[in-house]
Amino acid sequence: MLALANRFRQLPGNFKGALTLMLAAAGFALMVAMIKLAGSRLSVFQILFVRQLGMLVMLGPTLFANFPSAFRSQRPRLQILRIALALVAMLCGFTAVINLPLADATALGFAKSFFVTIFAVLVLKETVGVHRWTAVAIGFVGVLVMVRPGSEVANIYAVLAIAGAAAAGAVMVVIRLLTRTDPTNTILLYQAAGVGLVMLVPGVITWQAPTPAEWGLLIAIGVVSYFAQKLNVLAFTWGEASMLASLDYVRLLYAAAFGWFWFNTFPGVSTWVGAAIIVVASIYTIWRERVRNQRLARNPSGLAN
Repeated sequence: MLALANRFRQLPGNFKGALTLMLAAAGFALMVAMIKLAGSRLSVFQILFVRQLGMLVMLGPTLFANFPSAFRSQRPRLQILRIALALVAMLCGFTAVINLPLADATALGFAKSFFVTIFAVLVLKETVGVHRWTAVAIGFVGVLVMVRPGSEVANIYAVLAIAGAAAAGAVMVVIRLLTRTDPTNTILLYQAAGVGLVMLVPGVITWQAPTPAEWGLLIAIGVVSYFAQKLNVLAFTWGEASMLASLDYVRLLYAAAFGWFWFNTFPGVSTWVGAAIIVVASIYTIWRERVRNQRLARNPSGLAN
C-alpha cells in the first residue's frame, strides 16, 4: 500500500489531478444517487438538514481548531447571500434529482458553467468576448434540446434543475468575491452551519423517523459529500484547472450508470444530444479562456487580442 502511494506521488501533476477528479466525480454522482434513494420517502428538507449536519461534524475538528478566527468574516452580508443562494441551488437541485431521471438532472445541472459567465459579467464586470457569448448561447440550445419545451419532459422539475444550476453559478461568483477577503475555512463554516440552521425548522416539521437503511443512506450522503469535496480540492491543487474542468463531465456517465443500476432508467437520445452540446460548448469556453490568458501573458500592454 505504501509503495502504491509512493508511485502515485511520483506521477505528473495533471495525471494525479485527473485520476483524483475522476474519483471526486464518482463521489458526487454517488451522493446524488443516494439523495434520490432517500427522497423516495424522506423530504428534501430533512435530507438537506442531516447532510449539512454531517458535513459540519466532518469539518468540525479542522474548523474549531482555528477558533475563533474561523468564525470571523470581513464580509458577513456576502456570506449570508452565499447561504441564501446555496439554499436555492441545493433545494432546487435535490428536488430535481429526486423527481427526474438521474442522468437528466445531472446533465441539466451542467448549465451552471454558462450562468457563471453571465453573472461574472453582471457582478464582477468581467469582459467577455463574442466567442464566450456564442458558447453560452450554444449551451442553452443544448438545455432546450434536453428539456424540449412543449413536451411532457418540460415539467416543473426540469425548470427547478435549471434554477438550481443558475443559483449554483451565482454561488461560484460570490465565492470568487469572498476568497478575496475571507479564508476558505470561514467560507466552508458559514455554508455548512448556515444552511443547516435554516433547514432546522422545515427539517423538523417534515421529519419522518428514518429506517435503519435510511439512516445509513443519510450518514453516507454526508460522508461521501465531504470526501468528494476534499478530492475535488486536491485534484485542482495537483492539476491545471483548464484541463481538469472538462473532465468533470464524466459525472454524466456515472449518473447514467447509477440510474440504470438502481432505478432502471437510462437517458434518452435527446438527453445525450443536449448534454453533448453543453459539454462541447463548455470545453470550448475553457479552451478559449486558456488561449486568452496565454495572450494576456505574452502581450506587454496587458490587453487580449
